[in-house]
Amino acid sequence: MKYLLLTFIVSLLSACTTMEYLEEKQITNDLTYHHDLDNNDNFSPDNEWLVYDTRTDEGGIAASGRIEKVNISTGEKKIVYQLPNNQAWGPGAGAVSYSPVENAVVFIHGLMSVTEANPYQQWRRTGVIINTDQPGKPIFMDARDITAPYTKGALRGGTHRHEWSGDGQWIGYTYNDAVLKALEDSTGQKHNLRTIGVSKRIGAVKVEKDSKGDNVSGEWFSALVVKVTPEPKPGTDEISHAAGDSWVGTNGYKKPDGSPQIARAFIGSVIDKNGKKVDEVFIVDIPDDITKEGNSGQLAGTETAMPAPPEGTVQRRLTFTANTAQPGCVGIVRSAPDGQSLAFLAKDTRGILQIFTIDPYGKNLTQVTHHDSPVEGYVRWHPSGKSLFYVWNGSIVKCNTGSESFEKRFQLLTKPSVPSPTNLVISHDGKTIAFNRLIGNAKQIFTGKL
Repeated sequence: MKYLLLTFIVSLLSACTTMEYLEEKQITNDLTYHHDLDNNDNFSPDNEWLVYDTRTDEGGIAASGRIEKVNISTGEKKIVYQLPNNQAWGPGAGAVSYSPVENAVVFIHGLMSVTEANPYQQWRRTGVIINTDQPGKPIFMDARDITAPYTKGALRGGTHRHEWSGDGQWIGYTYNDAVLKALEDSTGQKHNLRTIGVSKRIGAVKVEKDSKGDNVSGEWFSALVVKVTPEPKPGTDEISHAAGDSWVGTNGYKKPDGSPQIARAFIGSVIDKNGKKVDEVFIVDIPDDITKEGNSGQLAGTETAMPAPPEGTVQRRLTFTANTAQPGCVGIVRSAPDGQSLAFLAKDTRGILQIFTIDPYGKNLTQVTHHDSPVEGYVRWHPSGKSLFYVWNGSIVKCNTGSESFEKRFQLLTKPSVPSPTNLVISHDGKTIAFNRLIGNAKQIFTGKL
């Protein structure tokens, strides 16, 4: 009986996985610092370079004073940007992403006014762009103005995990507000809420400098696009937190009339009818013109209110897991290139974390994976839109999204390892996967041919 059971397991594994693992190539080797891909868009437009930060375990991004790139064919490394005399408290430079259409990168840059007493914080940072053909010359993207009255097109806090749109004309990010953080500190009431913003390349925003150097002029126009509230009403679609966001499609998704709609998908925190916080998948449609104020408040914000979304912004809830036995969605919501399918993590009926997809209208909810143990995360789409990559059980896995049985759709690409590989990213041509592995005490970059 044991022999028959073993034979069955071996045959099942042979049917649903491949034992021909990817040939892994280690690209970086310096063991003195991390080469952190940070689950961003790290491939250059020509697929030849990967960009990363050099954060530390103790200091995180604040302690990363350098952005580098490495050639995946030769292993040549180049410094893209370096902060002189960076300290453990900042300014810091990290979480870097490449533009898909030009030789430019964008990353978090802490304020130059940092001190040990007033260090790098979520609400004390901005986005900086570097043309990689002109390394070391920072272009401050989002303007920052914390002096009332505030400036339209500027923000008042810190932007994070910047992501270029498919055409390179927009950058999306998560955001925390310094003005409302100060209000929270003075009142003891919750005001420091994470939300989502976008910047568009439509003109510079000039801000008057302050004595501390906390105000920054920017070259792009910025606006918050997701409305958050400290105390969402139970059983409604109001949210207190928004993150895990990404662009929907390379060029948006198709509206019913066939026209494209630019949007970002994200995870928003609602309160269910029993008063419990539940994370759900949302989408926000973004107007082409983000300079017009809507009726929900001032675009620049006030001393007691977050900057309001521009006119034409539409925020919609797509999932309703709060009404199920396994509530909650997690991770970064990742869109297929055509924008018609959004992938996210949620628990199946057995309570096991799996990949699901849903369309931008909240329809066609589909369970993609059917593993017997939780998917670890790092979900990415292949540029063809026909398969997903992720980490499960210590391995990188590829799973097709067709109608065949799950056993025929998924395959292991790497041998199981402890710790697991992390920070998957797929090249624009779909031929290469890159990821981090911890070697000793340093994250190194590996690649494999798909």
